[in-house]
Amino acid sequence: MNVSSSYSRSNYSTRLVSPQEQVLYDHWLSCVNSEQPDVIVQRFSQLFIDGTGYEDRQVVGSLDEILQDNQVDVYFHHILNRCCHILINRWQRNREYQPAVADLVALFDYYPSNGVREVSRARSVRRLRDIVSQFRKTEQYLMLTRLVQVMNEANGPERSRQPLGTLIGRYPYLYEHCLLSDESPKEQKTHVRRMQRQVQKKVELDLSQYVNYRVRRSRLKRQGLLDKQGQWLRPAENPTLLSDRELVDSLQQFSGKNSEGRTYTDLALLFRSQCCEAVTFKSFKDDLYEYLLSGVDPSYGRQHFNDALYQQLVDLYPENNNQRLNDFLLVRTCSQLFNFLVVDPMGARSHFVFIDLINNLGATLTTGLLLRILLLCRKVKPYLERRLSTLFSHYELAKQDSVAWLVKILETLNLALSLTFGHLDISHAIAR
Repeated sequence: MNVSSSYSRSNYSTRLVSPQEQVLYDHWLSCVNSEQPDVIVQRFSQLFIDGTGYEDRQVVGSLDEILQDNQVDVYFHHILNRCCHILINRWQRNREYQPAVADLVALFDYYPSNGVREVSRARSVRRLRDIVSQFRKTEQYLMLTRLVQVMNEANGPERSRQPLGTLIGRYPYLYEHCLLSDESPKEQKTHVRRMQRQVQKKVELDLSQYVNYRVRRSRLKRQGLLDKQGQWLRPAENPTLLSDRELVDSLQQFSGKNSEGRTYTDLALLFRSQCCEAVTFKSFKDDLYEYLLSGVDPSYGRQHFNDALYQQLVDLYPENNNQRLNDFLLVRTCSQLFNFLVVDPMGARSHFVFIDLINNLGATLTTGLLLRILLLCRKVKPYLERRLSTLFSHYELAKQDSVAWLVKILETLNLALSLTFGHLDISHAIAR
């Protein structure tokens, strides 16, 4: 069979898998079901990194057929990535095997200097080594390194000097865009989404335990029983990178009620009931302006933010001003607001407005502003996640203490999204 014919589709994720490629996938699936991770890592290195001496001749023959294709350098990184994820998907389920993921990814740091022992395969091996050495420059390799960070989150007093990228594991709302792409194989998607569910569940559990501990401790203190009975409380550490004061303030902001007795969800529902039915698009934008500004400090807004926001809304789809508001216009408007407030992932990626909001309003109120939009149109949650992923990728190599503003907003958003869209309910424990 001509291997290249099966790679003729421009979209890798929808193309047909060649028989030669399927031999590789079936081989690694068989290995991971029967062998220990250290043996498999050694196998992987021998087949793909060194390229010589592999005992399974059928596998070697299939690999060599693939390498004969003139276009192999265009798609081989996808094959490598899928082979990795066949192994990772199984190892991730067993805590004892998880360290092997880092060992596997670390193989790509090595380039063999020894000569090719199999003269008959010299050309294939040289091409393999050259192509594999380029894997480190691909998006697939970047996502593998992020995956290692998720599974090996840095801790301890030196954490603030670590790159921002080491925190990726803390934020499940970034996984879809930082760890997956449209071309990710099904094994990768299954693995990442399973981790996402597990991490989200842990975030909510840790927050619940912390809140319950604080409430019980406060109750004992009010009753004058803390010295006698406090020792029986099971301590729960602050699970965020926020200070205790910042965490409590955020919990109250996103679980409590405002001075009028309304939550963020209440405010969004009220706005939709009053302003989103049978109105023109222009009228909706005018009302949306007032709705958003009600969450902004007036003294800050008057400086420049109010005018900038108003002009942003005026410029949005003016040709539709006299039309009735519909779902399409609502989604597009909210999405464009995230471009303005956070970052435009397709534009110049300027995020001055976002930094200015955080520096002047603080992470909690800035998050509240984004939450007002999310609750108005929940379909745009992936749009916000993509913009935050863009910022995370932009600052990924920066030391955490040099982008403290970003760490703080990521942590606050983690909290707000868990309280708003997760299964965590602590409203009974929050008193404003």
